[in-house]
Amino acid sequence: MTHRLVPLCLALTLAGAASAASPEKPSVDYPAGYRKWPLVKSMVIYSDKHPLFAQFGGMHHVYANAEAMRALVKGGTFPDGSVLVFDLLEAKDENGAWVEGSRKLIGVMEKDRARFKTTGGWGFEGFKGDSQSERLVTDATAQCFGCHQQQKDNDFVFSGYRP
Repeated sequence: MTHRLVPLCLALTLAGAASAASPEKPSVDYPAGYRKWPLVKSMVIYSDKHPLFAQFGGMHHVYANAEAMRALVKGGTFPDGSVLVFDLLEAKDENGAWVEGSRKLIGVMEKDRARFKTTGGWGFEGFKGDSQSERLVTDATAQCFGCHQQQKDNDFVFSGYRP
């Protein structure tokens, strides 16, 4: 019996050492209180005429924390600590008016050049519906940054400031 436990213990030890040695991917936290941040813009993607309708059809609100808002107003590069939130909700027709339906997802961009070197200094995350823990992004480069690269001249951000 002891001879059978030795290989098992060795395998578990090696597995633990391998997982401890592999670096953990940096993550982006849920942006608590973001609805109290300045609203940068709102829009509704309501038709398949828009190229992102299948993925992002609905009502969008974009919020910025204080660091991101200063950079939006000033223009140029966003400083580390900037956070942008993309709040996507179902768009419902209610008596001839588009109104918010259920939340589809919360998209978050967090600027930290040291932690997110391969994605332009930005960390990307999506939280499903109203969940603050159910994460949607498994590969930020493929799922998010691939599209954001076309905005390199705007520090990879699609939204701009409108006074």
